[in-house]
Amino acid sequence: MSLLLCAQVDNLGQWQSELATAFPGETIHVWPEVPDAAAVRIALVAKPPAGALASLPNLELICSLWAGVDRLLADPTLPRQIPLTRLIDPQLTASMVESVLLHVLTAHRQVPRYRLQQARAEWTQLDQPGAADRTIGILGFGELGRACAEALLPLGFRVLGWGRSARTHPQVECAHGATGLARVLARADILLCLLPNTNETRGLLDAARLASLPAGATVINVGRGAAIDDAALLAALDAGRIETAILDVFQTEPLPPGHRYWRHERVWVYPHVAAETDARSAALTVADTVRRFRAGEPLPERVDIAQGY
Repeated sequence: MSLLLCAQVDNLGQWQSELATAFPGETIHVWPEVPDAAAVRIALVAKPPAGALASLPNLELICSLWAGVDRLLADPTLPRQIPLTRLIDPQLTASMVESVLLHVLTAHRQVPRYRLQQARAEWTQLDQPGAADRTIGILGFGELGRACAEALLPLGFRVLGWGRSARTHPQVECAHGATGLARVLARADILLCLLPNTNETRGLLDAARLASLPAGATVINVGRGAAIDDAALLAALDAGRIETAILDVFQTEPLPPGHRYWRHERVWVYPHVAAETDARSAALTVADTVRRFRAGEPLPERVDIAQGY
């Protein structure tokens, strides 16, 4: 036995079926049915039980079936010396791009304002800026950030990208570090957050940084909820500094029924659906990762444990 599926997900049966197709001729055991823990070399995981991976003495590779790995890294028993990969799946990227286009155009075409007018039976035609008059700041300019930028650029938007380290793009002004973040925030009419959940990103968008956005800016978060200080965002919305918040991710999920986001007239709540993992395409992507690992080839999807993504 080499492969173990260790996942606590509602669609476990679908994962079993798709992985069986992606790994023809191989036996994939499913946790907790592990006939020989010492025989497991590769674990395919999604929300594995705490301590499960540490119980596999000869583990050589951990493949996350999801793009986010913050839950994995939060397990203190995770064997951090074992290579860990995250899911970089074309279908997931395409879904994220669709959601980002929806949310950016919702903000750009002033849909939230028109919805508020409708509730008041008010007929007012708002002045509509052109796309070229809007600057979109993307926080998290990795693979997903670049894909979103390249979908937005043909529409005419000015796009800025920010990340932990220096990046380049022929059509996007890229920035990094604290100084670069300040520059991006000061110009972002629409702020798109694609940040992972790491020690450096938690609470990054605090009161001071939210206050540095242009008046009337929109905040879109499809990364991780921990990046935003909820109290600071609500205060900025209440004060009218931020026009709208379109949120797909939250610090606590599901979002508690009593949370103010549910009832705030200028907050749009989505239940973490911007880019759901498709087991069909993800299984093929993971199979390719395993093939390359076995062949000793580079793994660009390998997680930097120290950085958290």
